Amino acid sequence: MKVLFHNGKIFTGQRWWRDASVLIEDSIIKKVSTHFTDKEASSIDLEGGLLVPAFIDLQLYGGNGKLFGEHPSVEALTATYDYCFQGGTLHFLPTVATNAPEVMVAAIEAVRSYQQQQLPGVLGLHLEGPYINAAKKGAHIEQFIHAPDLDEVKKLMEVGRGIIKMITLAPENCSQEIIHYLLGEGVLVSAGHTNATYEQAMEGFGVGIPMATHLYNAMSPLQHRSPGMVGAIFNHSKVVCSLVADGYHVDYAAIMVAKKIMGERLFLITDAVTENKEGFYQHRLNGEKYIVADGTLSGSALTMLKAVKNCVQHAGISIEEALRMASMYPARVMKLDDKLGKIEARYKAELVWLSDLLELRGIYTNGSLLRF
Repeated sequence: MKVLFHNGKIFTGQRWWRDASVLIEDSIIKKVSTHFTDKEASSIDLEGGLLVPAFIDLQLYGGNGKLFGEHPSVEALTATYDYCFQGGTLHFLPTVATNAPEVMVAAIEAVRSYQQQQLPGVLGLHLEGPYINAAKKGAHIEQFIHAPDLDEVKKLMEVGRGIIKMITLAPENCSQEIIHYLLGEGVLVSAGHTNATYEQAMEGFGVGIPMATHLYNAMSPLQHRSPGMVGAIFNHSKVVCSLVADGYHVDYAAIMVAKKIMGERLFLITDAVTENKEGFYQHRLNGEKYIVADGTLSGSALTMLKAVKNCVQHAGISIEEALRMASMYPARVMKLDDKLGKIEARYKAELVWLSDLLELRGIYTNGSLLRF
């Protein structure tokens, strides 16, 4: 089956094509150019709108009233995918915050079952904790936070091998042996919920930690006599870091500063949660953010499209760069940038149709267009 998008502005991830067309065959992009047609293709008129790569969210905990991170199930993953979809995200890493071992195992099995059923969107599992620093726990449950030994980590990977794709940990609480082991297992190790000194952070990056979790939040800050984790992230030329751009987790002026320093090393996540009245993580909506009972900020109410708009409207980031922060850069983090995050020949046809005001007009995936 062939589909031709036309009469729009196409953002490939690298450049804009004005008045361009995109030819798709069997859910793979075949051609992006101007001044061509294909009589065999079904035609979709973009009406002068924008066609951009679908978004990728590497950290959120649930959606639509189903908190996967607390009550893991295939049903919760389906609800989370539906939530992601409404904000232009077609691939995501469901995330489990620090919790009991049985919750982590249940999350592993839920992701495995979801993928075995060939349901859409889930790239794997992100475990945020429990190997973090209680001094920077944020809303995490302290009773489960601990420094692991290698045997414990190996047992976890025996259960979660192939499913666990990312682990957020405090490098000062984990040995180099553990970090090397996880990296050898193909897990993306991310420094987060950490009180590391600048020297400890740089040591962790030096042994191979490639990234950090939600810049500024739950990490040792940049101070002039103690640069901390933030200073190490800024000063390292290769480490990438996620960011929650809702105006509550991070002030927009701080986003501007970080973007000027980090450039392509900074990418977006939503860190989104959903209402939950049971278990350890009882989130309630407070304006445009979520808090737990003691008032601690516990998650965002973002979609990825809203994060993009916030970057453009409030943080002085160009639309092109904001779109890359939501698509190309997370695809690169996951080593999927050879097939996701761009609109180019041989890439998967997973596309978001927007108005000039960045309002969602449609999503194309699996050979179908859903209009909004």
